[in-house]
Amino acid sequence: MIRCIAIDDEPLALQKIAAYIEKTPFLEATALCESAIQALDIIQNNTVDLMFVDINMPDINGMDFVKSLSIKPLIVFTTAYSEYAIESFKVDAIDYLLKPIEYSEFLRVANKVKQKLIEKHDSATQMELNDKHLFIKTEHKIVRIEINNITYVEGMREYVKIHQINSKPIMTLMSMKKLEDTLPKDRFMRVHRSFIVNLNTITTIERNRIIYDENIYIPVSEQYKDNFKKYIDKYFL
Repeated sequence: MIRCIAIDDEPLALQKIAAYIEKTPFLEATALCESAIQALDIIQNNTVDLMFVDINMPDINGMDFVKSLSIKPLIVFTTAYSEYAIESFKVDAIDYLLKPIEYSEFLRVANKVKQKLIEKHDSATQMELNDKHLFIKTEHKIVRIEINNITYVEGMREYVKIHQINSKPIMTLMSMKKLEDTLPKDRFMRVHRSFIVNLNTITTIERNRIIYDENIYIPVSEQYKDNFKKYIDKYFL
């Protein structure tokens, strides 16, 4: 989930942003703030990925507040005045939303943010790969994963879930393509849009499904069936 806060001194405007966040599956509201001062305390004590910031606020306006931050989450400004658009990009805002905000515009910007975070994590995640292990970022930590212990990888929207032998699965914000390109191709194969399997862990195949146990069936889709069949034929007696 993308953790976000909304800052607006107008209660109705704040409620609308809150409703849009709740309506968007990959967003989660960490806090709703009526002032920049309140927001500062939230940012200092919580992990925040994204801020929706109103520009026209008393005490300190949204633009000056963002400029004052040494470490910034991704920023989307909300304003009733289009002339702020150019200035918002000078502080590296992802985008701005012009009031009154329609959900279609909110969703467009939210998807833009999601893609930006995926790209950021893909480039920043330290996936130092050798024949035995890799390091991957999860829950604000970098953890070591033994490659041979990976059974399969499951794509879950903007996240991937790495399933392991005798260990809990690990979730990380990353694209399936990034992981597919990184894992050794002699041991791992993508068999479905949502699944990459460790070929060395396959024991049973039935009706274009890889069966790990009675509760886990990995489908082999038409798109990847030919490559998978070539692998099976190579070792078929």
